[in-house]
Amino acid sequence: KASQGILTVRGGMTSHAAVVARGMGTCCVSGCGDIKMDEENKKFELAGKTFKEGDFISIDGSTGNIYDGIIPTVDATIAGEFGRIMGWADKYRVLKVRTNADTPTDAKKARELGAEGIGLCRTEHMFFEPSRIAAFREMICSDTVEEREAALAKIEPMQQADFEALYEALEGHPVTIRFLDPPLHEFVPTDEADIKALADAQGKPVETIKAIIASLHEFNPMMGHRGCRLAVTYPEIAKMQTRAVIKAAINVKKAHPDWTIVPEIMIPLVGEVKELKFVKDIVVAVADEEIAKAGADLKYEVGTMIEIPRAALTADEIAKEAEFFCFGTNDLTQMTYGFSRDDAGKFLNAYYDAKIFENDPFAKLDQVGVGKLMEMAIKLGKQTRPDMHVGICGEHGGDPTSVEFCHKLGLTYVSCSPFRVPIARLAAAQAALR
Repeated sequence: KASQGILTVRGGMTSHAAVVARGMGTCCVSGCGDIKMDEENKKFELAGKTFKEGDFISIDGSTGNIYDGIIPTVDATIAGEFGRIMGWADKYRVLKVRTNADTPTDAKKARELGAEGIGLCRTEHMFFEPSRIAAFREMICSDTVEEREAALAKIEPMQQADFEALYEALEGHPVTIRFLDPPLHEFVPTDEADIKALADAQGKPVETIKAIIASLHEFNPMMGHRGCRLAVTYPEIAKMQTRAVIKAAINVKKAHPDWTIVPEIMIPLVGEVKELKFVKDIVVAVADEEIAKAGADLKYEVGTMIEIPRAALTADEIAKEAEFFCFGTNDLTQMTYGFSRDDAGKFLNAYYDAKIFENDPFAKLDQVGVGKLMEMAIKLGKQTRPDMHVGICGEHGGDPTSVEFCHKLGLTYVSCSPFRVPIARLAAAQAALR
């Protein structure tokens, strides 16, 4: 958050650094493999020159160029012509454009740029705040369900307040909230002082906490204990998140009776209808209980992300439980190709040189393979549930050629980072005119 710009040696256009930077509107160049890094001595070498901590460089996130020294810049302004073109775009486009936003600030920015809702709210980003991470780490290191529930009870009001602020920012436009997705090792401390603080808070020896942290290590965390698998193992996480979503929606609806508020709860990483049913049953039981308790009249939807090839192949079964689909094309591309999106940068250049690939499949949607899975999922899903809405919230949602493909497939909406919303609106209009 403190960075003016982000430059990494490893990774590529869709590595996590790039995705998060794009969402924050921060300039990022990810994957400059020519840098020789000397982390210990706080310096690196590039193009024959050594840069030390405190030296100035300028980076251009659009081209990936890195410059020695400070280059004078001016802020981009949104002038009248821009508004007119966007007006024309909105007149012709059929696709709705939503945004991926985790904070009210992001949501407001996206609304200014014309977003019509939130297609992806990543709830885990809300847990990294200093005031919350301690309680979340307590939850991870708990031995019993009771201990886990006690830790989650500390987080619930904070999560509810976040959702209320999001609903307020969206003023009755749709909000899709994705339940906890990343593997738990991303939340545990690595610093000795933090490990000791956690041990003290839990009343456990430091060795015990270190053993828990070591046990969370996975060889392939992106294919590991994450997504809906967390909710199957620890249903109390899904219960806490459901209560927070539903209570927030009830409160905001009470304050604004004229707004349409229908929470869209999205279960990530489903590959089998039975696991979706397992998690959905928990969500429905808790949600119905909260709605009855409040004497409220609130409708909600439970859907899933299609990001595992098996989900696309069995979409007719999955649609029996899912009320909507949203394609998480970052993971769907990763799983379909068997490439890691954080490591593929190491060998993709050789693929471009050999003319095996024309471009990065994580930046431009692969319409032949991944696209075929999407097409199949929509067709099968709509056989079971003809009126379901279908969106896309992977990074491809802001890429013009991918937006055009989504239009052809008949998606309801694309969702992208706030700063890419105008591009998506324009691309959707061009697709409709073509």
